[in-house]
Order: sequence, then structure tokens, then C-alpha cells
Amino acid sequence: MSANSADGPATVEVVLVKAGRTKISYPAELLADDGTRVSVRAPWAGEGVRDFGFVRFEPGDVFTEHYWRDRWYSVKEVRAAGGALKGHYCDVTRPAELSGGRLVVEDLDLDLWVSADGTDVRRLDEDEFAESGLSARDPGAAAAAVAALDELDALARGAGLGTLLA
Repeated sequence: MSANSADGPATVEVVLVKAGRTKISYPAELLADDGTRVSVRAPWAGEGVRDFGFVRFEPGDVFTEHYWRDRWYSVKEVRAAGGALKGHYCDVTRPAELSGGRLVVEDLDLDLWVSADGTDVRRLDEDEFAESGLSARDPGAAAAAVAALDELDALARGAGLGTLLA
């Protein structure tokens, strides 16, 4: 589906859910939806600057986000206001659901950061994932989450995340 119309770009509300509650929601421009992957673009939706030490997300940054209906992750290309690529932030999530103008994903705590040059690949929040209790509550989802992180990590260290986004 093309996201362009005579009235301007279509928008969706991206809703990130964690532990049954909305963690954040924000409007995004719908770029494409091929029935499996949904791609959107939005400015940094956080308040102020978020400094992780290895990257800073700040006002003016633009996120081009890719969500799959059949995969347990999303990949977000992060660019500075001037257009320079900062890197890719990957969230391990349940498969995305798009309905009624809302793109809903459930965050499963695990994340991966890949710097713009691909030399810094970091697995994040594995401690939060272990503490979440998902392994006991939903062992199948926990296994899928770990497999998704492993897949993203292997891609980042091998052929690169671009193979997912082509």
C-alpha cells in the first residue's frame, strides 16, 4: 500500500506497550505497508535528550521505523537532524498489529544497538528481560524473544541490518 495521497501523507499512531501499559505513543508518517512490514517515520518522541553513553537521542532526530507482522522485532534507523546516520536501534517485540490507524507493538525488554559504521553492536537490557518473568509466564514468547535478539545480532555482525530493510 502506498502511503501517499492527494491530502498528504497518511499517519498512524505508534503505540509501544510494556507490561500491559502504554509506554509511549506518538504520531508517525506511514511510509509503506506491504502486508508484512510496516514502515513509518517520526521525529524523536521522547522528552528532551536521552543519553545512553554510546548514542544520544535528541530533539530533531528522525526515526525511520520498520515493524513486521511476522517477526518478533522492529528496526529503527536513527538520523540526526542534519541527516547523518547515528545507527539502528532494534526492539525485541511481539509481532506488530496495525488496525484502525494504530500500530501496536509489545516491548519484550531486549534491545540491540548498532552504530552507523556497524563496529559497535550492543545487546541491551538482558537483565530487565531476565527480571520480567516472561520466561515463567510465557516460555514460548520468551524463547521467540531470545531467538529474535540472536537473529538481529547475527545480522548486524554479518551481512548487516540493511538486508532486512531492502
